[in-house]
Amino acid sequence: MSSLRSPLGRALGQGSTGEGAHHWWLMRLSSVAMVPLMLWLMFSLAALAGADHATVTAWLAFPLNTTLMILAVATLFFHANMGLQVIIEDYVHHAGLKFTTLIAVKFALILLAVTGIVAILRIAFGS
Repeated sequence: MSSLRSPLGRALGQGSTGEGAHHWWLMRLSSVAMVPLMLWLMFSLAALAGADHATVTAWLAFPLNTTLMILAVATLFFHANMGLQVIIEDYVHHAGLKFTTLIAVKFALILLAVTGIVAILRIAFGS
């Protein structure tokens, strides 16, 4: 099997770092994980339509619902981070701006994910 790398690239040891395949697999796995989680969330919210606050709070306090909701939030923000990283890396060409934007987006998404998970836990545990 022949290599697609140039002789110079082989000599200098330059080429793919192998990170692209890992990133691609993580995106696909998070997508697959989100399908049942989002279906569960949509059907649950449809079933809770018109319910009062106490009913929704009791529903979220059920351990399986709490766990699935936390998984949904974590997976959603993980997937969003991966997707936004690809967009920034592809379309922001200035190295300093790219680095700053990647860090800012990562911090913002972590903050939002933790806020969502803390809110779920506060509702679930009644505080």
